[in-house]
Amino acid sequence: MNDFNQKLGMKIKKIRDQLQISQEKLAEILSISRSSLSQIENGKRELKSCELVEISKAFNCSIDELLDLKKEPSINISQVDAGLNASNEIRINVPQKNLVKFKEVLLYILNKVGSKPNIGETVLYKLLYFIDFDFYEKYEEQLIGASYIKNHYGPTPLEFKKIVEEMIADKDLIKVDDRYFKYPQTKYLPLRDSNLKYLKANEIEMINDVLNRLSHMNASQISEYSHNDVPWLTADKQSVIEYESVFYRTPSYSVKTGIDDDI
Repeated sequence: MNDFNQKLGMKIKKIRDQLQISQEKLAEILSISRSSLSQIENGKRELKSCELVEISKAFNCSIDELLDLKKEPSINISQVDAGLNASNEIRINVPQKNLVKFKEVLLYILNKVGSKPNIGETVLYKLLYFIDFDFYEKYEEQLIGASYIKNHYGPTPLEFKKIVEEMIADKDLIKVDDRYFKYPQTKYLPLRDSNLKYLKANEIEMINDVLNRLSHMNASQISEYSHNDVPWLTADKQSVIEYESVFYRTPSYSVKTGIDDDI
């Protein structure tokens, strides 16, 4: 086994995992089988030049950064496109101006409910999703503007882990490996209060509303709940969930209750 190919494959897998791109999706972007991508990541198959180009586009980094095995590529989360939806041209993107707001919203949530035993990483993903999508439905503008992928366990914010890494480095929060009953759980605990000057009154109102409705749920409950939401239902597997799809919800759907009023 070629040592360079093995290390390059490990690097590709690591970045793919960080960006939460499935093997199936990256294989589709490269127009190869999933087993071929697995061979690449295991160092058993050499990358073709055209595949290297496509991977660099998908990861939004240069080929030189990929091939330099001694340094981590600088993945700019505000510009990640990842080619996940090249067919319908949906850009995966948190606007740079909203990165600060993402952090402050997360800190606001953690200060409010982060200490509750059911609030782990999976629940946080769904709370952020409903905050973003319910706000967009009500005001037709983005609150955070994160990109959410349709994963098996529900909507997953693509940029979450990279932003959290920055927040841990900046001592805004800490990561704690815990257990919820018999299941492993990743928790985040705030080290400072949220700076409310970055949040408008209607944004705080929406955040509080979602927390009041959903923060009592555990990971399984809120994941199942998210699977009944129209934006989730209308998205393709492993694709970005479109904000505009909130307007496919039935007229009786209430942002306040999160259920159909007719039921």
